[in-house]
Amino acid sequence: MTHRELFERACAARENAYAPYSGFRVGACILTQDGSTFSGCNFENASYGATICAERCAASCAVAAGQRRFMAIAIAGNSAAWPCGICRQVLREFACGPEMPVIVGAAGGEFTVRTLEELLPESFGPEYLLGEAKEPKNSKTNGGK
Repeated sequence: MTHRELFERACAARENAYAPYSGFRVGACILTQDGSTFSGCNFENASYGATICAERCAASCAVAAGQRRFMAIAIAGNSAAWPCGICRQVLREFACGPEMPVIVGAAGGEFTVRTLEELLPESFGPEYLLGEAKEPKNSKTNGGK
């Protein structure tokens, strides 16, 4: 699936957003390792903290369907809507690697592609809890000072 096709699916998901308070509608579409796609949209709540972002909505749908490896995500908003910090961390949990494309743009317009690593450098992930973490390639220490 091309970045354009994934972005168009995010644009379509945006149409279902529930944003009566902010009016900022966002759609997302995740491509999983087996080629399946899962869409989601943001939905607001009068208790603002209960609002769910489109990215986490799509991720929840993918995980509920048994998917655990994300290859890419596209996000479409009223304007470019980069993932918030919580969404970046959720994507990090299931990304096939740090090079996972994050495709972002205004619905119906052009988009920009960044890697998840560019959006969340030096990130904490499951490998740290599973004892699989490796020392960064360019790691510098202060000699214990």
